[in-house]
Amino acid sequence: MQKRPFVLLVEDTTTLAAIYKEYLKKEPIELKHVATGQAAIDAIKAHTPQVVLLDLKLPDMTGQAVLNWIKTEGYPCSVIVITAHSTLDIAINVMRDGAIDFIEKPFDASRLITTLRNTIERYRLENIVEEFKSNFSRDKYHGFIGSSLPMIAVYRIIDAAAPSKASIFITGESGTGKEVCAEAIHKQGPRKAAAFIPLNCAAIPKDLMESEIFGHVKGAFTGAAAERKGAAELADGGTLFLDEIGEMDLDLQSKLLRFIQTGTFQKVGSSKLQKVDVRFVSATNRDPLIEVTEGRFREDLYYRLHVVPIHLPPLRERDKDIIKIASQFLKLYSKEENKPFKQFSPEVEVILNSFDWPGNIRQLQNVIRNIVVLHNDTKVQTQHLPPPLDNNLAKIQVKQNPPTPSNEIVAEHLNPVIPEITSQTVQHEGIRPLAIVEKEIIENAIEYCSGNIPKAAALLEVSPSTIYRKKQSWEDAGL
Repeated sequence: MQKRPFVLLVEDTTTLAAIYKEYLKKEPIELKHVATGQAAIDAIKAHTPQVVLLDLKLPDMTGQAVLNWIKTEGYPCSVIVITAHSTLDIAINVMRDGAIDFIEKPFDASRLITTLRNTIERYRLENIVEEFKSNFSRDKYHGFIGSSLPMIAVYRIIDAAAPSKASIFITGESGTGKEVCAEAIHKQGPRKAAAFIPLNCAAIPKDLMESEIFGHVKGAFTGAAAERKGAAELADGGTLFLDEIGEMDLDLQSKLLRFIQTGTFQKVGSSKLQKVDVRFVSATNRDPLIEVTEGRFREDLYYRLHVVPIHLPPLRERDKDIIKIASQFLKLYSKEENKPFKQFSPEVEVILNSFDWPGNIRQLQNVIRNIVVLHNDTKVQTQHLPPPLDNNLAKIQVKQNPPTPSNEIVAEHLNPVIPEITSQTVQHEGIRPLAIVEKEIIENAIEYCSGNIPKAAALLEVSPSTIYRKKQSWEDAGL
């Protein structure tokens, strides 16, 4: 039977502690109450709780000191801070110091129960992830940066597939690192000492593509002044990476299929067959099955190449990897440009994590380079951000539709449209009350931040306590 989650309540006011216990009496948890910071530390040392409900004002020390101690000592507790006086500075400080969320007094039972349940579930899922990571702990991997769960899955597939000769088919949006993935496969496998030959099928004119792949003999066509080796011959014993393979002409696809099946090819203008040993890795930013269905990609070639599929997640699905990657770029370009940048401000981290990144890692790379080239500071501030990140509310649009819960999530950001108000508009559409419009904006911000009210408050540039008070007033008014 699974043990019930252990929750430690740190609250010095006896009456409030009794109320919180009453709120939580039906929850399937083991609850312990202590009244001082030192008692909390002693309790955590004796039996580490999954969740700590921590009041910021304690008789012997501040709750912030207890939170810092938990972080410094590395105890795996999820901390929910309880405070009577909430400000944005407090929100940023406690979240930076490791708190999962915070609740402003006074609060009702539903607020406490919902926050606690969400935190316990998050703790459970994070433990699963950490256990998974412990067997596969990597923050960097052959050019990749990040240890998010989607990337760990990619690393595992590469580790498993790299030693074989099986063809690998990489899919993913532009800028997700498909060539980095192909190189990682090559470096992780037994062919790492041989050549890795990348060929971008979208960047080469169709009439030159066959020569690029197979080479040509002297005089094979106008301008062929000398014999030339193609990518197939250069990759002998190593890996041939065909990027954007969906752009390849159908006639050439049939010759490529024959090459994959037999391992033999003919140079353009030659009748001599040559045999090579090549490992094939292909990539596309399109849906290959749609390309097959619409007749732009040969089905038999697709199944020859699509032996081991790898899908690279977009940057928006990689959670905390965004700041890790951005920090790496900041360090690199600061060194190149001889600039003193060292870190990002908390507000900038919120913006970077919240942005949709339609251009993925390539776009993030360009943003960081822009900042370093145009500014000179030790910390990246909001005023350093280029478009479209330079206004954290108007430019980072609040999503109006929740993301689809799958790996094919598409996070849509919609520009807020302010219609021109005319007498005709008023007559036919009316003007909605400001309170309703304000409620929609706040609710959209909370939804965009996955229920994280401090993060939503930071984006809206208000205090989290303002949002909590608004929510309470809506409930009282039945809105």
